[in-house]
Amino acid sequence: MIARDAELEWLNSLLDGVRAGTPATAVVGGEAGIGKSRLMSEFIAGLGPDVRLILGQCVDLGDVAAPYAPVKGALRQLVAQVGAERALEAVGPGRAALIALLPELAASDAVTPGEIVVTPGGAGSGQLHEAVAVLLETLSQDLPIVLVIEDLHWADAATLALLRFLLRSLGSSRLLMLLTYRTDDVTRGHPLRLFLSEAERDRWVERRELERLNETEVRALVGTLIEDEAPSDRVLEAVFRRSDGVPFFVEELVGIDGCRDEGFVPGTLRDLLLARYERLSDEAQELLRLLSTGGVRVPHALLAAVYRRSDEELETAAREAVTYGVLVIDGDDYAFRHALVREAILADLLPGERARFHARYAEAYEAQAAAGGRRLAAEISYHWLGARDPVRAFPATIQAMREARAAVAYATSSQLGERALELWDTVPDAERIAGMTKLELMGRTASQLRHAGEGERSLAMVKLALAECPRTDPQYARLLRDKALYLANVGRGGSIEILEESLAAITDDDSDDLRATVMTGLAGRLMIEARIDEAVEMADAAYELASSLEFDRYASVAMNISAVSRASRGEVERALDDMERARELAHGDGAALLRYWVNASDLRHLVGDFPEAVRLAEEGLARARAQGVERSSGVILASNAVDPLFALGEWERADALIERALALDPPGPVRTYLERAKLWALVWRGDAEHAAALFRQVRPAMAPVMQVEMQTRLAVGRVAVEIALAVGDLSQAWRDGRSVLHETVLPLAGYAEPLLWALARVIAAVRADPARVSEAEAAEILAAEPEVRALIDRLSFWPTHALWRAFVEAEFDPTDAAWRVAAEQARADTAPRFLRPYALLRLGEALLEAGERQAARDALQEAFDGAVEGGVTAIQTRTARVAMQAGLALDGATHRDTEQGATGVAGTDDPADAVAELTARERQVLDLIAEGLSNRQIGERLYISGKTASVHVSAILRKLGASSRTEAVYLARATR
Repeated sequence: MIARDAELEWLNSLLDGVRAGTPATAVVGGEAGIGKSRLMSEFIAGLGPDVRLILGQCVDLGDVAAPYAPVKGALRQLVAQVGAERALEAVGPGRAALIALLPELAASDAVTPGEIVVTPGGAGSGQLHEAVAVLLETLSQDLPIVLVIEDLHWADAATLALLRFLLRSLGSSRLLMLLTYRTDDVTRGHPLRLFLSEAERDRWVERRELERLNETEVRALVGTLIEDEAPSDRVLEAVFRRSDGVPFFVEELVGIDGCRDEGFVPGTLRDLLLARYERLSDEAQELLRLLSTGGVRVPHALLAAVYRRSDEELETAAREAVTYGVLVIDGDDYAFRHALVREAILADLLPGERARFHARYAEAYEAQAAAGGRRLAAEISYHWLGARDPVRAFPATIQAMREARAAVAYATSSQLGERALELWDTVPDAERIAGMTKLELMGRTASQLRHAGEGERSLAMVKLALAECPRTDPQYARLLRDKALYLANVGRGGSIEILEESLAAITDDDSDDLRATVMTGLAGRLMIEARIDEAVEMADAAYELASSLEFDRYASVAMNISAVSRASRGEVERALDDMERARELAHGDGAALLRYWVNASDLRHLVGDFPEAVRLAEEGLARARAQGVERSSGVILASNAVDPLFALGEWERADALIERALALDPPGPVRTYLERAKLWALVWRGDAEHAAALFRQVRPAMAPVMQVEMQTRLAVGRVAVEIALAVGDLSQAWRDGRSVLHETVLPLAGYAEPLLWALARVIAAVRADPARVSEAEAAEILAAEPEVRALIDRLSFWPTHALWRAFVEAEFDPTDAAWRVAAEQARADTAPRFLRPYALLRLGEALLEAGERQAARDALQEAFDGAVEGGVTAIQTRTARVAMQAGLALDGATHRDTEQGATGVAGTDDPADAVAELTARERQVLDLIAEGLSNRQIGERLYISGKTASVHVSAILRKLGASSRTEAVYLARATR
């Protein structure tokens, strides 16, 4: 191997890190023939017995590859190494999902006879992803695992989704993933492009592309391939010129006549690739043409089944192809020495020959499937299509769609559904063969598209189905329901009207189950859009219907929606009781319980019961973990724990939940909730500039969720106002918050009151200094005070109303008496902990204004101590600054508090104490700051993103009370 020492050393260094407990992924790209597989082979050859090696090979099956093909191959090797019993034990709650992926496990001795291991369609993609992650994570604790997946450009969408999940979720594993792909096959629009761009943002992922060899390296490679007399300089120059430095082409050129003279050089690339093939006998060439139709590698048993000659003739032809270096033997498989050779031979097939060979493979796969082999419908469909036989391709495509759905490969299932729809009109009696109508197939395909994250395409598919569906067809109401659901998924309005139309379209002959699901869905949308009275009425009706049908899941969900809606109009005690009734009705149903924990924890937070909100969210998270969906559905519950933790002053614990959940790439709404919480924490912990920069990045992605969810609209609006206030942009603060005054329905009190307080702060700031905004804006803002007062009075039914009303009144009339009332209200257990230091700060300012300096100092001292204890850096900094400007000395405050603030170490002048508070990672970052490295360079050195490095730098400056990177280094060195 020439000129790849650096890459080989890189892979070995990653493996050393994995052995030490740091997971890593190497993505190796390059053009065809550049040496990706050779690099992998060389690395694998050097592995010792202290690691487990598992290999996956992507298969070229055209536009729709078999779902999870490379992952299944690798996991089967892993199961063979550790045994089925150990694998099922290691995967824990993901047992059923793993068996759905590898059905042969159901027949193993590790599965008790009669045990229900797979509920058809019961395992979601989140459960399957979680199962694979847990399996790899658990077994990697025994021995580090090296997972190699080659030719990622042929990977199916399900495999890419699983790999994307593994990249983000295996932070505590000892796993090295090696992924290779061919750069020249990843054209514009190729699904791998998005995967690669996302992977590069993950801190454990490194990507490199192999370069072509230079002339010196080509000469060295030729020297390793020819043992006798070295070729002339003219021949070497010809080899370099024709190969363009691609190692595989060099090997092919040398392999022709031993590179004895320059006259051998083929005129075209096709001639070069076929040079060895064309020297073979007719029988060997025929075998290679047949083999090329089956793929880059074909098992011997399959090749024997499609070969029409005797076994002796097959072996003779295969031996000749191996001798001439066209084929290699890999276990029980015949494989082309390079995919480019296979592609050249495949392109040389005659049309009739190609169709005939495809038909042989299709028949052979059908025979294997009939004999109880593995799921092969995708391969059968592909080959019958290649044989130009749509009638035989159609049932295989339908079966492949079902198999992909059973393996929760939604993207593949939807692609196969679209293929079946294309074939529908060419197949006689398609409805009977498919076992469903065309409309049903369209509906199922749309559903699979939605599950695959293809929101717009799912919506387009269901619209096509509705256009073909007569209004009198029973499917019409169901399709309308689906359209409403898909509209909501892509962040568009209109779901309520469509659900109402769906409900009206359900006839007395239709299923009451359908009616119950539509009514429950409609109640949920009414709740989300804050049409509360209508939501209660519809949810109660849905509950009555679901109860009469003993449809417990929907009875629980309907009761849940009714409870949340009743709480929103002030019936809090009944809501809390009804929420517990919803839990009882769930009877252990995972989906219904998830809805319970999500809404129950949120409701407890909004009424100020923060410890119970955290308990419920963590209880739900524990259940998600037990069900094997901690890394997927569990992130929703993790996000629900964040706000009550902030309210309790447990910033670090909340930060850890946010960072872990964001790293798992949650769906859009959950990401919005987490980003919003992260921004809010940055503001109150004194990093408003960072919050403003981050908000500019994430705001466009938040907009669709805000459009359809009032609670998100209000919560993000509040954060936007507070960010603008913190950076001094009063105009932006007003624009971001004023819409709450113009909602068409009464806004949700638990979210609206904190936003109204933020708006009151804007109005107060403009009254104090009107010149900070334009004259017209000042007039508009000051004129809004009565509207703010009127709206908060309309929300007086909410349990925490007295608290927020006191703060709004104090902003409008900032007397010491008003701020004493606010500070007293903030003593309540239902008040977030950061509010009392803020109220005391404002009380101190009011007392200074009144000339009561000693009372002011007492209030400011209490505010400062409370801010330090509660980690509210923004209040700590502002309090110290107010005291300094007034000439008041606060115990524990330093000059650094007035500039930067210090979380956890405020109140001490000793830099050694501050340095002692740095985490191990922050000390590493500080050492690299001392070397003069930028955030990006720090990230590269520590295998983290530049953004993460920036967060660590900000934390170091805050903890040390330093105003610059240079001062931070100076303070740290002063302690040594």
